[in-house]
Amino acid sequence: MITLKKGKKIAALLLALSMSAGLVACGGGGSTTSNPPEGSGDPSTAASDYKVAMITDYGDITDQSFNQTTYEACKAFCDANNVTFNYYKPSGDSTAERVAMVDAAVADGYNVIVMPGYAFGGTIVEASQNYPDVKFVALDVAAGDILEAGVPLKGEEYDYNPDNWNVTDYYYSDNVYSAVYQEELCGYMAGYAAVQLGYTHLGFLGGMAVPAVMRYGYGFIQGADAAASELGIADQVTVEYVYGNQFSGDADITSYMDNWYQTLGVEVVFACGGGIYTSAAEAAAKVGGKVIGVDVDQAAIIDQYGEGMTVTSAMKGLAPTTQHILDEIINNDNWSNYAGKIETLGLVSGDDPEANYVQLPMESTQWDDNFTQDSYKALVAALYDGTITVSNDTSVEPAANASAITVNAYGNIK
Repeated sequence: MITLKKGKKIAALLLALSMSAGLVACGGGGSTTSNPPEGSGDPSTAASDYKVAMITDYGDITDQSFNQTTYEACKAFCDANNVTFNYYKPSGDSTAERVAMVDAAVADGYNVIVMPGYAFGGTIVEASQNYPDVKFVALDVAAGDILEAGVPLKGEEYDYNPDNWNVTDYYYSDNVYSAVYQEELCGYMAGYAAVQLGYTHLGFLGGMAVPAVMRYGYGFIQGADAAASELGIADQVTVEYVYGNQFSGDADITSYMDNWYQTLGVEVVFACGGGIYTSAAEAAAKVGGKVIGVDVDQAAIIDQYGEGMTVTSAMKGLAPTTQHILDEIINNDNWSNYAGKIETLGLVSGDDPEANYVQLPMESTQWDDNFTQDSYKALVAALYDGTITVSNDTSVEPAANASAITVNAYGNIK
């Protein structure tokens, strides 16, 4: 299991990565070879023989979320270790177009390929078998994402319950490592913090109803429910809950958010899904509303819509995961310890919140006397030692995650 031993250093790395502005041209940078290097699957491969490529899912490296964070982490590591790096952007949103970018990267000589996001499930099924000597690093690709793509290819019907299947029967797992995250934990932290900070009318705007987004949302409800119960104000707290059915904002979603903020009186919206935060932020700016960011500390980008708009962000450790696994592959020759694993990352410390793979940002969260950094540390400690447990069951309806507060679920906007 990946372990972060020095939380403060990781926090510094995350801050440095978030400020990185260096970009490379898409589809070819540095010296390349026409074929993948011989022996790329050999444990004795020298660090100098590795070339790292990143494939974007359907966004780009300026999305202030998965793609940008992963890109910056890859580039920072490769720059520091004198490793050739490039990224490839598919021409559209399909498995075929993502596989085409893997084909291009391998043809250009890249033998470590990083892929961020659940949309790469089908890509892993195809590419892992096509290129057994390439090392594939997937972020947030769960067993269910692989099974959803792989099961039908064998003429079987997937029941959307990964526990009923042996996922390794459906892809070549020997050359793939995937890290998934306990989004429900940082979602819980965000919901708990919002209510403790005085907000009683909350909103959850998810991108698409995929497991990772649902875990964020369901954790958010549980955290808000717990805080409201502790404060004795459960009858005063409401969560409006909806999915945009896309990972970007647009005029229709902004109009929907206008209704939340202006008519329903929503005070803060947890905008959870790539660029969908733009619609929440645009609507919030009109009435002085608040927004909670996701995946990374989004305060810098969301606060451009209004000073102090971002209450906090529910973060997961994409950058340290990427940094660590590349170090293990290229510098430490430890790929064998990771190949074939789908590893769930969450809390690794009850004492240092910044050492964990799911957390709130210490610097930009709007702490006050009701919810201080010490309050947050106590919450993390209770989550870590099991005093507080959070359900990750996405098979239930949103309201099932609240025992006391009101949850109004609306399905999809579009």
